[in-house]
Amino acid sequence: MRKFTDEELTQEQVVALMKAALMSPTSKRTNAWQFIMVDNKELLEKLSHCKAQASQFIADAPLAIVVTADPLASDVWIEDASIASIIIQLQAEDMGLGSCWVQVRERSTATGMPSDEYVREVLDIPLQLQVLSVIAIGHKGMERKPFSEEHLQWEKVHINKFGGK
Repeated sequence: MRKFTDEELTQEQVVALMKAALMSPTSKRTNAWQFIMVDNKELLEKLSHCKAQASQFIADAPLAIVVTADPLASDVWIEDASIASIIIQLQAEDMGLGSCWVQVRERSTATGMPSDEYVREVLDIPLQLQVLSVIAIGHKGMERKPFSEEHLQWEKVHINKFGGK
């Protein structure tokens, strides 16, 4: 969901999103992730420029959750932060909210600056934390049709071995 209404999230909604993030599983329970909740309009506007394209809608979201992790705490920080990111999105959907994952790691701004460095500067994130994603969340500003089962690519599912033979 890249279009949000102007309606703010309730404190209860924000707490539910954070609980879901903090309960997301991690390798060896390292909990190497950390989350930065951003609801300040000025900061949301700045974050909307974290990539050359496909991040502008962050400015219109009432909330963005920046998902970071410490690679020194876990060698699988990318996986752990990815799991947390999708758990946040699933929780948002469960509450009837819309969300969109903005990939930050390995991306750049319109000026060529690495996106993670840009986000780090905007939010004063410590050097030991790596920025994986920004999850924009808000009340849905449009309806999207779910994936149609008739378009499922069953040929990409294999039973017991590749090719299923």
